[in-house]
Amino acid sequence: MSEKKVEETTAGEKALEYDGANRNSNSDGGRRKSSVTPQVLAGELFDERYERTQRGLKSRHAQMIALGGTIGTGLFVGSGQTLARGGPAFIVGSYVFMSFLIFCVVTGIIEVAAYLPTPGSSMNLFGFRYVSRSMGFALGWLYFYSLGILVPYEITAAGLVIDYWHAPVNIAVWISIMIVVIVGLNILPVKFYGETEFWFAGTKVIMMIGLLMVSFILFWGGGPSRDRLGFRYWKNPGAANTYLAEGDKGRFLALLSTLVLSAFPFTFAPELLVATGGEMRSPRRNLPIAARRYIYRLVFFYIGCVLAISVICPSNDPAITSGGSGAGSSAFVVGLRNAGIPVLDSIINGGIIISAWSSGNSFLYLSSRSLYSLALSGNAPSIFKTCSKSGVPYYAVACSSLFCALAYLNVGSSSAVVFNWFVNLTNTSGFISWICCGIVYLRFRKACDVQNITDLPYRSWLQPWGSYCSIVGFTFLCLINGFNVFWPQNWNISSFFTAYVGIPIFLFIYGGHRIYSWNDPWAYRPEDVDMQTGMAEVLAEETPARVITGPWWKKLSMIWQ
Repeated sequence: MSEKKVEETTAGEKALEYDGANRNSNSDGGRRKSSVTPQVLAGELFDERYERTQRGLKSRHAQMIALGGTIGTGLFVGSGQTLARGGPAFIVGSYVFMSFLIFCVVTGIIEVAAYLPTPGSSMNLFGFRYVSRSMGFALGWLYFYSLGILVPYEITAAGLVIDYWHAPVNIAVWISIMIVVIVGLNILPVKFYGETEFWFAGTKVIMMIGLLMVSFILFWGGGPSRDRLGFRYWKNPGAANTYLAEGDKGRFLALLSTLVLSAFPFTFAPELLVATGGEMRSPRRNLPIAARRYIYRLVFFYIGCVLAISVICPSNDPAITSGGSGAGSSAFVVGLRNAGIPVLDSIINGGIIISAWSSGNSFLYLSSRSLYSLALSGNAPSIFKTCSKSGVPYYAVACSSLFCALAYLNVGSSSAVVFNWFVNLTNTSGFISWICCGIVYLRFRKACDVQNITDLPYRSWLQPWGSYCSIVGFTFLCLINGFNVFWPQNWNISSFFTAYVGIPIFLFIYGGHRIYSWNDPWAYRPEDVDMQTGMAEVLAEETPARVITGPWWKKLSMIWQ
């Protein structure tokens, strides 16, 4: 009987327990307080003068967003350039290595996010809360401008894909249509964003499964010509290409370049999971589910896709090596066209455009929520805390939407130049973000250990060593991001600037805030980190998992929850 009563404890009773623990923790016998006290956090996170974001994302929304939310043209289009640079062996190996590092990041940040997913949940808010005010400030503004830039990147890449049909319409028209759709979806309540992403991401997942099946059939000679491909293109033109030099040195440089290029399709994908935690129903239960399933996304969709294109598309195909529009060519489309399969290449092209819309939609959502969480932590003007009654931070959305105008640069510039400019700039920002994610996790873990907090909704066996691996790995990749510009034939100020500008920008923002808040600690002492503010509200909003009994076909309805 007593066990049953314990199981039936309501979320409200748990919330009261945490609220009492929080009040008791405020009197610690005279210990030195950090600059971010529970009172300050409560006053910012739960400012009664403003409406707050609402938990309108269902479990199915969260799971599908985790599965394919940010899979876009970086994978479908950029992988062609990566294949041409390194060859099949290097692109597959690079994606395996990158998937391991990303999984290390995901398991760490979901451990942080699932513990206390307050409104405005984001890595910059957790950096502010668990590391220092300067970390939250610098990371938040990094997210704001980098994610904002990724929106016009997706629009630009989609314009390149549309050009595959040689449409007689000026690219500015397509850019305008996509901007209207993306901005329009973000000004609607978050449940509409979730529903749209559910179908967008579902379309991408179905398309990727279809591509894997077609590639498998072509591998065994099931195409129209009955020509068995096997691993033919691993032998001719070869498994590994050279870059900038000949022989082993050239192959080593090709491997380094492939590693850098392969990072772009993963950029900010883990952070999207964290951001949805602030507007997700029962995030302490649903975030761990998404984290555990993330490995399947990495294995089947990232590694599986590049293995497929290494089978159906040669790395020396003119369509992916010619520069210009070739930089925006999809290796999938090229491979299917070479196999002589009619119409399918155009269908895949249409799916890639949908994926660009979906990714642009997600990146604008992330950018606006980063600005919103900056305002919650006091690191941006309070006006960006303003939400509509339906929970949309419309001022933050409007400000982030201004980046969309950068897409019109493509009207007067070479498509390949614009494409690579965005790739280089956002690659560096992604590396910096993942390094900071590792630091935030390690400080959170230290605070949990010191304060003896063991009731974490999610704990990964990979941690903390996974975070150490990701910090070292992404620091290395950040430093070599633009190594090719130092070769005499490639040297120019523009390439150097776009490859490394993210590092001094981040250091300037972080250093400027450190000078402004000189008396703040570099990092909060573990015993001073506030681990309780907001817990009562989060637990009060948690709902138990729905259990459906009966025939198997009734249980399938759980997918729609």
